[in-house]
Amino acid sequence: MRSTGMIRAVDKMGRVVIPKEIRAQLDVKNNVDSFEIYMEGDSVILRKYQPTCIFCNNVADSVELSGHTVCKECIEKLNNLVEAPPKNE
Repeated sequence: MRSTGMIRAVDKMGRVVIPKEIRAQLDVKNNVDSFEIYMEGDSVILRKYQPTCIFCNNVADSVELSGHTVCKECIEKLNNLVEAPPKNE
């Protein structure tokens, strides 16, 4: 882990400001992007949140559908299921 030399205090509400330089490097847009927050050992990890497809966890080429992220590949697979002729039983 690389130290940036930046120290930020925790305010009385438990908040920490992520420095502008770091937000710029991650291309974080205020009121748009989110962060994942989790622990690894005794460290707190912040990672820019990347929504993944609810079916395959793919990050690339995703769209939001009814509040869920679905990749275009899975949409294509779902369309093929709908368009497939019914199997005779």
